[in-house]
Amino acid sequence: MTETEAALRTLSHNVRAARTRAGLSLDELGRRAKVSKGALVALEKAQGNPNFATLVRLADTLGVSVSALMEGPVEGRVRVVSCDTVMPLWAGEKGGEARLMLTTSGPAPVEVWRWRLEPGEEYPSHPHQAGVVETVSVTAGRMVLVADGAEHPVEAGQTATFDGDVPHAYRGAGTGTCHLIMTVHLPPCL
Repeated sequence: MTETEAALRTLSHNVRAARTRAGLSLDELGRRAKVSKGALVALEKAQGNPNFATLVRLADTLGVSVSALMEGPVEGRVRVVSCDTVMPLWAGEKGGEARLMLTTSGPAPVEVWRWRLEPGEEYPSHPHQAGVVETVSVTAGRMVLVADGAEHPVEAGQTATFDGDVPHAYRGAGTGTCHLIMTVHLPPCL
C-alpha cells in the first residue's frame, strides 16, 4: 500500500467515525458541510480525493480538527515530525504550500502548520467556528494577513493573532518567499 493510499484509508476511517459519533447521516453531513453525498460516500470508501477546503468544512461541521481527520493513532509520548514526511494540504499557483505538521492532544488542541507563500500568492480561508484563534509567525520574508477585510503586514520576526471566525487570507508580499508557522487554537468544545 502506498503512503497516499494509507493516508486516504486513515482519513476515511476518521471521517466515518466522527460522523457516527456526531450522529449524522451522510445526507445531513453533506448538507451541513456543503459536500455532495457522492463525494462523502467515496471518501468513506477510501476512494475520494478531497481538497483542503473540503477537509476544513468537514472538520468544522464534525467539530474536530483537520488533523483529527488525517492522523492515525498517536504512538509514544513524544512525536517528532519532519516536514518532508508530511504531504502538503494546499499548493499555491506559484509554488507555495501549507503542511499540517501536527496537532497537540488534550481538551483544547492546537494545530501547527508550516506555510510557504510566494510573492503575490494568496490563500483565502472561510471563517471558522466561534472560538477558533489563529496565529501567524513569519520566520522569513513578508506577508499580508487579511482579516475581515483589513490588511495587516507581517514581517520576519513578527507574530500576529486573530479570531478565526471572520473571512481571512494569507498573501505573500515583498520580493522573496515568505515562510511562516501558523497555529490554529481550537476551543475545548471542538
